Amino acid sequence: MCALTTTATAAPDPVPARAGEAGTAASGYLNLQQCVYYAASLTDHFTTVFTPSGDGRYSTGTKLSGTPDTQPSCGPGNGNHVPIALLPGVKALDLRAGRFLNLHQCDYYYGRYATGTNVSNSPDTAVTCGLGNGNHVPHQPLSGVEALDLSAGRYLNLHQCVYYSEADTSHLTTVVPPSDSRFATGTKVSDSADTRPACGPGDGDHVLVPLLSSVRSFPLA
Repeated sequence: MCALTTTATAAPDPVPARAGEAGTAASGYLNLQQCVYYAASLTDHFTTVFTPSGDGRYSTGTKLSGTPDTQPSCGPGNGNHVPIALLPGVKALDLRAGRFLNLHQCDYYYGRYATGTNVSNSPDTAVTCGLGNGNHVPHQPLSGVEALDLSAGRYLNLHQCVYYSEADTSHLTTVVPPSDSRFATGTKVSDSADTRPACGPGDGDHVLVPLLSSVRSFPLA
């Protein structure tokens, strides 16, 4: 199970753009939504942050808008995997609050779930994760932090990669590229909008599920 539950931090006035760079996001909130589903028959939690490319039953309300969201908007699931009321969440990140979107990914194995995701004027270098619940504990190889410089390009490209292990009857989701490159994602800031998710191949046990993987491109200027 991958948790992207977030906490935002206040920041001083944005750092001016360097010569030749686009500025930080002109305005708006990145409303980052996490939807969590559970299948009793599989004892499996499944997380989406973006609406999957091929299956809208696991949709989320993640979007860039002028107003902050306060409630997550999640799809109904497929009748087997159903939404969990306790774990979904939404964090409205004010992209005017700083130059870096510090996106933390905390993956829990068998999985209190928190991350340090924030917007600030300094890049985070270490991932911040909750302790888990004693049963699910943080899984370091798939946890990580990505400091995305919002002044480095015109688009924030967030990639969601979903994998499934038939042996473990378990899904896992990555948005931030973890230390295990087999579960890499293409999340980045660039001058072009990505249209297809870029994902690692998995480890042979957990294999990529293209139907549930996705990419969302948000204009920054």
